Amino acid sequence: MPFISTKTNVTVSKEKEVQLKERLGKAISIIPGKSESWLMLAIEGDIPMYFRGDDSAPTAFIEVKIYGNASPDTYGKMTKELTGIYGDILGVAPDHMYIRYFGSDDWGWNGNNF
Repeated sequence: MPFISTKTNVTVSKEKEVQLKERLGKAISIIPGKSESWLMLAIEGDIPMYFRGDDSAPTAFIEVKIYGNASPDTYGKMTKELTGIYGDILGVAPDHMYIRYFGSDDWGWNGNNF
């Protein structure tokens, strides 16, 4: 049950949206037991965002939420991959993005909880 939420001040064209979908779909497999077949994405562009008091540079806030937990080493590998993805596609520099991870056993789907 992974969910990746992207908030950015960059304009996300349909082409960039599809590129993100494809690359994030592959990247999620870095986390053991996770795959694109259960991945949900939310991509929000053109959001007013300030980082260090400035709104002129491409900026992103990414949240990765998973059912269960992963190791710090796994999250480190994921951060490296996500930094590359958002840099390549949206032009966000590594020092202008935050990535937050959240693992929980409390997930519901299809009228029930896991």
